[in-house]
Amino acid sequence: MERVNLDGEEIIPLTICLIGGGGFIGSHLCEKLMADTSHKAIVFDNHSDKINHLLDQSSPWRDRIEFHKINITNNSRFETPIKASDLTINLDAICSPYQFKWEPLDTIRDNFLDAIQVVKYCTESKKRLIHFSTCEVYGKTVSSFLPKDRDLRQDPEFYLLKEDASPCIFGPVIEKHRWSYACAEQMMESLIYAEDAEHGLDFTVVRPFNWIGPRMDFNPRVDGDGVPRVFDCFNNYLLRGEKLELVGGGKSLRTFCYIKDAIEAVLLMIENPKRANGQIFNVGNPDNEVTVKQLAEMMTEVYAKVAGKSAPGSSTTDVSSKVSYGEGYDDSDKLIPDMTIISKQLGWKPKTSLQDLLEITLSYEHQNYSKSIKKALCEIR
Repeated sequence: MERVNLDGEEIIPLTICLIGGGGFIGSHLCEKLMADTSHKAIVFDNHSDKINHLLDQSSPWRDRIEFHKINITNNSRFETPIKASDLTINLDAICSPYQFKWEPLDTIRDNFLDAIQVVKYCTESKKRLIHFSTCEVYGKTVSSFLPKDRDLRQDPEFYLLKEDASPCIFGPVIEKHRWSYACAEQMMESLIYAEDAEHGLDFTVVRPFNWIGPRMDFNPRVDGDGVPRVFDCFNNYLLRGEKLELVGGGKSLRTFCYIKDAIEAVLLMIENPKRANGQIFNVGNPDNEVTVKQLAEMMTEVYAKVAGKSAPGSSTTDVSSKVSYGEGYDDSDKLIPDMTIISKQLGWKPKTSLQDLLEITLSYEHQNYSKSIKKALCEIR
């Protein structure tokens, strides 16, 4: 039975070049492409751990997915696969606040300078590009600069983030290292838009708002090193039976979107180019807004449930940003996506509540990591 897109047109199978397709988002996208479409995926990444189940010889999709292990950073070997594909999806990014501080040059190079080549090859070969940016490009909200006693701080007009209207407000360059990532991605978006304006590049830009689900980041000293993003930091503390550290008391507000909901949005972009080309899309769940402290408390309760334990009376401890990320840390105050454009263009809305996505994700983490974490702790002792 033929599949049709939102305009009733037959969906023709595509060859998709996935740069950085072996990671968290890429692995879920590959699963979706294999299970629900006839598209072919050519995946480039430093590792394949998260998609090995698709690459196995016994996999029913083995003939539609191939993996190439390469060092993505500063790699010029993408010209040939981009030209041979119908669509390129660039998922490669450095997006950890820890790296913004200790690897600032790599942050700028990876998120801007290295990505320039991908855009160049797509433009020259007249191939479509879906580029993954970040919600961090918005920076701080207008409401954060209003007096704390002003009712306007609660007006969505001053904090709801709109692709075609909201300003990008960053902190100072000197010392506030966090904004190197946002600046690099904003410049990347501007370059892509300019390539379309001058050379007719068919593009779609995706701004993810905290996509959560199984196979996120890593657990330090088990399958990775360094400091992961906030959700996996909390997850790691829970697995180790430690208190969850709240930077600055965990006052920042965030929204969280289930990865499988988000991947549905990406598939709509892939298969509806007439509706998605030339667009920047927020992809998040504005209904799942909590403070970072509330997230920690919810995760503690949910993990106790899935692990069959009693929730501890006191599960968090406050730490300074200097301790966690070094001097010069800064943060966005509130990240709530306006969903008007993606709803109008693609008819997409998120479905999964924060409670449900936490239960799904933490169940996976407990089942897959609790024994290895316990073993690692015993070896340390």
